[in-house]
Amino acid sequence: MLSVGKQPHPVSANLTTYPFETVSVDSNGEIISRQSLSAPCLTESLSAEISLDLLSIPGGIFMMGDDRHHQDEQPIHQVTVAPFYMGKYPVTQAQYRSIMGDNRGSGLGADYPAEKINWDDALAFCTKLSQQTGKKYTLPSESQWEYACRANTNTAFYFGATITPDLVNYNGEYPYNGAAKGENRAQATPVGSFPPNAFGLSDMHGNVWEWCLDEYQPNYLNAPTDGSALVDSSANSKRVMRGGSWDYVAKGCRSSVRCSLDSSLRMDGCGFRVVLAALD
Repeated sequence: MLSVGKQPHPVSANLTTYPFETVSVDSNGEIISRQSLSAPCLTESLSAEISLDLLSIPGGIFMMGDDRHHQDEQPIHQVTVAPFYMGKYPVTQAQYRSIMGDNRGSGLGADYPAEKINWDDALAFCTKLSQQTGKKYTLPSESQWEYACRANTNTAFYFGATITPDLVNYNGEYPYNGAAKGENRAQATPVGSFPPNAFGLSDMHGNVWEWCLDEYQPNYLNAPTDGSALVDSSANSKRVMRGGSWDYVAKGCRSSVRCSLDSSLRMDGCGFRVVLAALD
């Protein structure tokens, strides 16, 4: 269950409207409905040629976690999330190069997600982007990420009970919940290649893992309920990643799945997207 409330306060007079179509599937992965929606979009200029689109994510209340799978997704708990803006897509190779001056990824193309990004790299990108724009960019908290991914759904995926390789870039040889086997692309795909969720966000399932601010904890017993990140004073070097990736099985791409990795490690299939706090 999720309750959606206020939109973020405008951070620019140049907000535009992003129209999109989202879909829902049955337990076999067959599309059963389509819906045309729209979301306010903020475009941040990174250079003369490169920009970054962020979508307005309304504040609300949702139930975080899943008690049907892994212990670290439990207990299910209610979280209240304030409005914010979130990158429409994972940060691309072109966007990363524009801010950091460094090529990081598969080399397949500018619109492919940046890969082999560790947590420190992602945070450094946010710091430089903040300095360049005068706005406060950061990584999403884990609860912001799951709230944005679910987009008013409580099923395993924002599409419904399962996914297929026509909707998500994952290892289609390992389906979930009755769906048929499908293609294993064995590499990332350009961002926005698949239908978005009801907030307009693409690639929240699969393609690349996305870093969150939070230190990894093995359960939600002490998790914040206000949308903030969990940061322990014990200098835990493991950080949370969300969403699955192109080389992961379908089960590992669910809305509630949590993964952890040392903040200094760089691996294929690891990327990130940014958030911008709502401004008064």
